[in-house]
Amino acid sequence: MRGIVLAGGTGSRLYPMTASVTKQLLPIYDKPMIYYPIATLMLAGIRDILLITTPKDVERYVDLLGNGARWGMNIQYAMQVRPDGIAQAFLIGDNFLGEQPSALILGDNLFFGSGLSQRLANAATLTLGAHIFACRVDDPERYGVVELDAEQRPLSIIEKPRHPASNWAVTGLYFYDGAASRLARELRPSPRGELEISDLNSVYLAQGTLTVERLGRGYAWLDTGTPETLMAASQFVCALETRQGIKIACLEEIALAQGFITADNFARIAAAAPVSAYGRYLKALLADLEIDARPTPLRVAAG
Repeated sequence: MRGIVLAGGTGSRLYPMTASVTKQLLPIYDKPMIYYPIATLMLAGIRDILLITTPKDVERYVDLLGNGARWGMNIQYAMQVRPDGIAQAFLIGDNFLGEQPSALILGDNLFFGSGLSQRLANAATLTLGAHIFACRVDDPERYGVVELDAEQRPLSIIEKPRHPASNWAVTGLYFYDGAASRLARELRPSPRGELEISDLNSVYLAQGTLTVERLGRGYAWLDTGTPETLMAASQFVCALETRQGIKIACLEEIALAQGFITADNFARIAAAAPVSAYGRYLKALLADLEIDARPTPLRVAAG
């Protein structure tokens, strides 16, 4: 499965912070925002990623991420000249996907929760249809909303409805089979003038091949596109990392855990890390690895 990170748009809701820098390069606590969606795809086991951004911002991402080899990945880049809807990502990424199954994630989405890695890995095995995640929200009119029946099967998906049929918002993470690009080409712009991802999901719904997985208690989904949600996400990450001594979306740690890089690769990265809280965290992980790698002394019984 291949992955797409959609990091285009103008970030107008975050103006003037985005007057000179793209939204997805703003920090969420101690890491660039773009680290978080990339981490989510890595946790799903995805190593081939296409990052879609604006023409003026692509070089900034190349400077930050390179070709992904640092993390044992293949990161490529494409440009979205004009933001014409989320589903446009499948038109831009058509050649990259090559009719392979794919996962699309929005560049300003953050996911966290116990067992999330396994749920993502399960979703990444999809070969037929589409699989989306839904989260309960207080303001569903801001999102695509999925209506579910008594057996939690999807009945409808409406983008930013005036009168939402439920409080279950579709998150910015979508898994599709190899037909996504072909189906996206058949979409027509909505009254907003965009190729809506909800319309693509509705096509799979009409075919009977759309499944919805709810993220309930114990899971966090944060859309960081406004000053309030950007601050909330930073506070969330800060609280967890400070309290538990872990880091969310540490790409080097995930790459090692997923087998994308070897322990020797990780050791070189950690040793070269600059003096910072992030660098100290990598060095602490390296020290733990070295302790675990030490041979266990033989215990000789007295007698």
